[in-house]
Amino acid sequence: MNASGKKIAVVTGAGSGIGRSVALTLAAAGWAVAAAGRRTEPLEETAGMAGDGADVLCVRADVTDPADVAALFEAVRERYGRLDLLFNNAGTFGPGGVPLEDITYEAWRSVVDVNLTGAFLCAQAAFRQMKAQDPQGGRIINNGSISAHVPRPNSIAYTATKHAMTGLTKSLSLDGRPHRIACGQIDIGNAATEMTERMQTGIMQANGQLAVEPVMDAADVARTVLHMAELPLEANVQFATVMATAMPYIGRG
Repeated sequence: MNASGKKIAVVTGAGSGIGRSVALTLAAAGWAVAAAGRRTEPLEETAGMAGDGADVLCVRADVTDPADVAALFEAVRERYGRLDLLFNNAGTFGPGGVPLEDITYEAWRSVVDVNLTGAFLCAQAAFRQMKAQDPQGGRIINNGSISAHVPRPNSIAYTATKHAMTGLTKSLSLDGRPHRIACGQIDIGNAATEMTERMQTGIMQANGQLAVEPVMDAADVARTVLHMAELPLEANVQFATVMATAMPYIGRG
């Protein structure tokens, strides 16, 4: 907590979808939230949705840019003096439905830069701050995916980066132990956001057929993140899967 008694969180990708839902849920629970994203206007919309009593700092930041990431965490340090939580959420699916052999180098690199390198840069900056602050410690929660376990057809870039996110989570957990830095991962399946709109119109299945898939409210994800975030640092949810109950995950393929 800082001098105001609030815990401090950074949420990346906070201008829409799961990031926005988590930012709003944390703010409603009394957290101060630094909402980060590539565009200022959606971040300001998130802050407006949180209400007048909420403490939301909007920071324009591209997580693939080391200078932007450094400036984001410096802004948090200057305003709040410490950091209790990073929700490493910014991500992109990339070119949907493109066969592996047709994916361009630029498309592959774009997904890797956002989903993996961006997550690493933010985790590194958070780790440095949490290690240096007094009292020491904090928590990092990475947004994985069902695709951290099993792929969808034609999703090699997204799937590869989400599998890599699991390795990032495990390494952060191990390296954070001596410094009271906990790290966990939430693997999400079919939360209703802009990214999953196609689930409700029909998406390719492993058998080559199109099928409509059930979705769930992003608020259900946010409540789970809040639970993970508010555990004492002596306890950690290492991996959690939150998914639409009837989506084709168990038995996918």
